Amino acid sequence: MDEQPQGCRYLMPGLQRGLQLLLAFGEQHREMTFAELHRLVDMPKASAWRVVQTLEHLGFIERNPRNGTYKPGIMILRLGFEYIASLDVAQLGQPVIERLRDLSQCSSHLAIRDGCDLIYIARVSAANARVNQVSIGTRLPVQRTSLGRMLLTGVSRDDFEQLFPRPMLPGNAHGDVQDREGLWQMVQDDRVRGYVIGESFFRRGISSIVYPVFNRAGSVVAVISIMVPVDEIPAGDRPRLQQLVAEAAAKISGLLGHHPPAE
Repeated sequence: MDEQPQGCRYLMPGLQRGLQLLLAFGEQHREMTFAELHRLVDMPKASAWRVVQTLEHLGFIERNPRNGTYKPGIMILRLGFEYIASLDVAQLGQPVIERLRDLSQCSSHLAIRDGCDLIYIARVSAANARVNQVSIGTRLPVQRTSLGRMLLTGVSRDDFEQLFPRPMLPGNAHGDVQDREGLWQMVQDDRVRGYVIGESFFRRGISSIVYPVFNRAGSVVAVISIMVPVDEIPAGDRPRLQQLVAEAAAKISGLLGHHPPAE
């Protein structure tokens, strides 16, 4: 019998094994043979085979009949999309970002933070969009994008150091910031300013304008942005576009019960 961590004596080993195997797909981002899957999970081969068969039967993984490899199935996607659709900010924000897209003529997005990742939970594309659009559910490291920087403005110093325990940032950091302290200072500047304009920060030739979305308690729960397909936003267009994004962010925040204090 599998040894269970202290304080977790009600764990179900079979369910634990199934989830462990599903997580392996998220870490690898590719189709895998059963042998490859088994090497990634800590369980007997016979148990792993039963887990694979069960997950395939339930639709959580699918087998490619041409080469015998496995990939995540439609049920995983269904769970993810149903979760995202259940988020109030996504439901309330969808018509707002549609109107923002119509007024700005730019693709618009809503994103939230999950640990060190940002997750796109809603998006609408501009009619003339010529760049690859992110999909709902796409994850990106928060330190690599202007949306992620804005999401970090709601994080305390202690939580920030837990997210980034090492002095240097993980992965290939974009922009000028490569170290934790540099990112922290940048985020504090973003917080004071109240918005982020990223010009070719994550991808060359793409600029973004990002504002935070607040909940009733005044915490940053999401960000709203537009994607402008230029290296630098023309000075004449910037105030108008900023105002549109700011108004959209305030609209969603208000729908979530946030009311900023009177000046």
